[in-house]
Amino acid sequence: MGIRKLKPITPGTRHYSVNKYEELTADKPYKPLLKPIKKNGGRNNTGKITSRHRGGGHKRRYRIIDWKRNRFGDKATVETIEYDPNRSSFIALVSYKDGEKRYILCPFGLQVGTVLEQGPDSELNPGNALPLEKIPTGFSVHNIEMKPGKGGQLVRSAGQSAQVVGFDKKYAQIKLPSGEIRLILKTCYATLGRVSNPEHENIIQGKAGRNRWRGIKPQTRGMAMNPVDHPMGGGEGRSKSGGGRLHPRSPWGKNAKGAKTRKLKNSSNKMIIRRRKNKKQGK
Repeated sequence: MGIRKLKPITPGTRHYSVNKYEELTADKPYKPLLKPIKKNGGRNNTGKITSRHRGGGHKRRYRIIDWKRNRFGDKATVETIEYDPNRSSFIALVSYKDGEKRYILCPFGLQVGTVLEQGPDSELNPGNALPLEKIPTGFSVHNIEMKPGKGGQLVRSAGQSAQVVGFDKKYAQIKLPSGEIRLILKTCYATLGRVSNPEHENIIQGKAGRNRWRGIKPQTRGMAMNPVDHPMGGGEGRSKSGGGRLHPRSPWGKNAKGAKTRKLKNSSNKMIIRRRKNKKQGK
């Protein structure tokens, strides 16, 4: 575990840092669990750009991840820990007694040869998957289901973990990394421990080309455009919204920065005990 900072022998390497990848034990993926990824350049099925500044990037293949961990009662042995270009965390290749192999999200500190379990009778060890009702209060978890049997949807980024803070009737109270406390059914599964690769957030890209490798295209500031191209364009020199002191807006004129995006009519609002932006007020 660690980050290596390159010597500033060129302008591109002056602030360039990379992960040492000391935890990885394999340099090639397991081919039967690969499938191709078709690039869309941020466009939907009609060809319109719905996600801007996407395109190019290095060719990737998708690793099929076992989000459900539904082989209850079966033990699996960790064979390799690998890099996944499609996510910030590492992945682990596990093998069952019948020969089946699956990729799982690698927990922090997992070692090759570790035996993992999934099911209500599993031990409380990092990497084991259990229903929330079997996990004691205070334990860290990741890859949390929102609906029983659907597979993990919450807390899957590098270095992240949620905490079981209590139970209420048929629900468990989970404190997410954002600070939000949410009710989730006790029968939903979660994996013990935190996600691997916690140093990911400290990596500095160092140069613009490195983002192009990731498929991220440059973004021009609206303030640097002309009024015909952006609501915040124009003005003699730097100015907010064309010379005035108006609120920042999107290219289509909607207010940006601070506007609430969550719908008030969402049925899942009742599952949120404390909002992430009201940590002190407890709302």
